[in-house]
Amino acid sequence: MTATDAAVVLKDYRDRIDSLDGEILLLLNKRAAIATEIGKAKASAGLPVVELTREHAVIEGVAARNAGPLEHGAVERIYAAIMLEMRRLQQT
Repeated sequence: MTATDAAVVLKDYRDRIDSLDGEILLLLNKRAAIATEIGKAKASAGLPVVELTREHAVIEGVAARNAGPLEHGAVERIYAAIMLEMRRLQQT
């Protein structure tokens, strides 16, 4: 493969990743909007924002459905970060 061929292939892959990143961002913001509503419901009911049992169940459920190539630990770390940010939204 020539350098020109590689550049074309890389551009295609990168364009595909850029498109997926846009979709991921859209989904994360949809999830965040729902988490915000959950936070409002918890606040009006006097419930705590943090529900570690629920967070662990979500993370474990997603990791269990993981077919790779991401390792389960990677999925767990990614979702732990997502859950942290959703919790922050609920606290504001």
